[in-house]
Amino acid sequence: MLTAKENMRRCIMGDAAPDRFVNNFEALAMGVHPAMMVDHNPQKGEMNVVNNWGITRSFPANTPGAFPVHTPELIVVKDIEHWQDYVHAPSTDFPEPVGEAAQGMYAAMDGEKAYKTVLYVSGLFEMTHHLCSIDQALIYYMTNPDEMADMIEYLKEYELRIAEGICSRIHPEALFHHDDWGSETNSFLRPSMFEDFFVDAYKEIYKYYHDHGVQLIFHHADSYCVNLVDDMIEMGIDVWQGCMQSNNVPELVKKYKGKITFMGDIDNKSMDFPGWTKEDCRKAAVRAMEENGMYSFIPCITQGGPGSVFSGSYQALSDEIDKYNAEKFGFTVEEIAAQRPPLQIMFG
Repeated sequence: MLTAKENMRRCIMGDAAPDRFVNNFEALAMGVHPAMMVDHNPQKGEMNVVNNWGITRSFPANTPGAFPVHTPELIVVKDIEHWQDYVHAPSTDFPEPVGEAAQGMYAAMDGEKAYKTVLYVSGLFEMTHHLCSIDQALIYYMTNPDEMADMIEYLKEYELRIAEGICSRIHPEALFHHDDWGSETNSFLRPSMFEDFFVDAYKEIYKYYHDHGVQLIFHHADSYCVNLVDDMIEMGIDVWQGCMQSNNVPELVKKYKGKITFMGDIDNKSMDFPGWTKEDCRKAAVRAMEENGMYSFIPCITQGGPGSVFSGSYQALSDEIDKYNAEKFGFTVEEIAAQRPPLQIMFG
């Protein structure tokens, strides 16, 4: 029987047959990097916490994560034509104990059963609207393209400095990178505009990781991005995590099998809500697996990490995928569970 890691590798690479469906995030042992360790990140229930970029964020109850607060006085960029006066990247020189703690975190991970994976939050597009507010950022892409391009270049250079430290000190096998690019029904930018601003920048970032020992790039975007899949492939993304049902994932798997893997098609709204049941979880899991197959597809919640908004639903969903695998492929649930490291709950 394959370990969770080998099973996921085969699903993504397609060079040999997986022996069951990959189960959510089971084969990713995720940790943070030093910049996240020294930042000010609100915990669930905390409000108006200012991070190292000067962005104010809150994390209300019953939400999947923290989000910027954009009342006028809290928006970082007050004048896009002089954005350099407001946007100041945090230092990437970290105290030695922080680096040692990060190294220890990854050294302790089970690299036999899961990929040692570094989490990066937030990506280039998200950073522009975190700094400017979402409505103003979308306007600036049209009215001030030069300033936005310069800001993205500045943010990219910061990411590359972080990437250098990550790859030289903690040596992850995979990167799990957040950057939401759309709503449930469309991308925020039309593809031609998205390509002008982001494709080259991400190609450089993801090439750096691939060139420095990172085997797999997972990009999280729980949104409609079917019109950006070709761009994802050009950027070097191996797995698009968060592909919502609105993308018609079965059609994407058929079209792009072997070129990129789709990890999602289980919207949180289908099984992570007040009053959810195990039957909701089983129905969502079985539909996704039977419609997509297990090559270039990983059944997974669409939010960007293991866990759930409403307590217990993620574990119930994982249990139902295990049960389906046991019924379909002749394993026991206990045998399947033994092939992955202990479950790491990030949210919920």
